[in-house]
Amino acid sequence: QVQLVESGGGLVQAGDSLRLSCAASGRTFSSYAMGWFRQAPGKERVFVSAISIGGSNRYYADSMKGRFTISRDNTKSTVYLQMNSLKPEDTAVYYCAADPNSDSWYRRFQRSDEYLYWGQGTQVTVAS
Repeated sequence: QVQLVESGGGLVQAGDSLRLSCAASGRTFSSYAMGWFRQAPGKERVFVSAISIGGSNRYYADSMKGRFTISRDNTKSTVYLQMNSLKPEDTAVYYCAADPNSDSWYRRFQRSDEYLYWGQGTQVTVAS
């Protein structure tokens, strides 16, 4: 089992940047593919970005491409989400998630039900 704790959220102005972190503890972090999802008030949780175990494969939702960058440091058991050029529509609670099933992850990384472990979320609010 792995425990995930997100941090780095906050209130920013449109056009600003934030870097979210997700620190993992428990079983070996490097054996999990990781994902970021977000959930705005009254809306479903949606895929933001994902990264493979070794970090060589990275995926983004279309609306985040070019603005967000996912990375991981397996020596620190941490995954990051660098968010640039933030927009008011990026306002949401951001969650990180871990997936131990590397085989299915490549086909299902956008699905929240693919991930087994979740953090508690961190609020990101972008003011216009």
